[in-house]
Formats: sequence, structure tokens, C-alpha cells
Amino acid sequence: MATEDMSISKIVVDLDDIKLFGKWSYRDVVVIDPSLKKYISLRPVIVPHTAGRHARKRFGKATVPIVERLINRLMRKAKNTGKKHLAYNIVKLAFDLIYIKTKENPLQVFVRAIENAAPREETTRIMYGGIVYHVAVDIAPMRRVDLALRHITEGAFNCSFRSAKPIEECLADEIIAAAAYDTRSYAIQRKEEIERIALSSR
Repeated sequence: MATEDMSISKIVVDLDDIKLFGKWSYRDVVVIDPSLKKYISLRPVIVPHTAGRHARKRFGKATVPIVERLINRLMRKAKNTGKKHLAYNIVKLAFDLIYIKTKENPLQVFVRAIENAAPREETTRIMYGGIVYHVAVDIAPMRRVDLALRHITEGAFNCSFRSAKPIEECLADEIIAAAAYDTRSYAIQRKEEIERIALSSR
């Protein structure tokens, strides 16, 4: 068959056709904080599972869908280690609960929670003449996202530990509280503590 007779058709996929977990649209989900826009990946995927393709790339974490990074953080605790399908189901149920409680797109609520829970300043140790000083420094945007995800998942685990409340509900409550900048949120408490220590070290 001659090559000129062959027609190449482009497949155009509408953004509304690709929904997280087959439910939540990526349309109109915005990152307000300009420093975090590059590091909160909202690339449309149905199933957030990239199988570690980013691992060998410099700053590859920034290209991983932000929901998958939350799922990966949930696998860090002893009970969930390596159980990605279990962590996936926890996040999926938590997003359903967020929608029931807020009537908003859970993806937008989660992005807002990360922006609110990401600390802007912390301290680092500097040794000068045998004496250790703690000096306040600005936090890199990627580390800000890492810390926010860590504190959100820690708050959810602390809430569900030795409690009748399931982890899905704890995670949903933690994300909603962080999105509303509620000081009862563990992630917000940790952010304010880190920034308060940094302020005193200036």
C-alpha cells in the first residue's frame, strides 16, 4: 500500500473524558500558590499509578500525579508497606467522603490542603567555630509539597491509631481541615510550629 494513501487520524481526548477514579474532573482545578504550580502535577489520569517511571530522573517526582504521591505516602507505615492497592482504596474512599462532606471537587480540596499545609520557612544547622547555630532558611517548593503530604498522612494515621474511626474518614477529615486552615488539623499545627521555630531563629 502506498504511503500517500494512508491517512493518519489524530485522537483528540476531551479533558472531561479523563476523570480521577472515573469520577472527579481535572477541569477548573487550580493551584493558586505560584511557587507550587510546577510541583503539584495535575496531569489527567484515571488510575494514578506510574510504576516508578520517575525514579531515575532528576526532579522526576514533580511529574508524578499529586494523588499518586499521596497514595505512596500512605504506604510508608508498617501496616501498609508495599500495599499500593490498599492505599489506593483508602484515598478513593477518602475522596468520596470529602465530596459528601463539602460538596466540592475533592481534587480541588486536596490541592488547597497542600497549599495551606506547606511550610514556607524552617531552620538548618550551621557549625561555626565548634558552635552549632540554628538559622532560618526558605524551603524549596518541592520540599514544601513533600512536608505537606507527610504531615497530612501522619495526621490521618495518628487519628486512626487505636481508634474506632477508619483511616479513610481520618484522611478525609485531615484534608478538609487543612483546606479550611483549621488549627485542629495536624498538618496546620506542624506547619505553624516549624514556622514559629524559624521565626525565633532569625
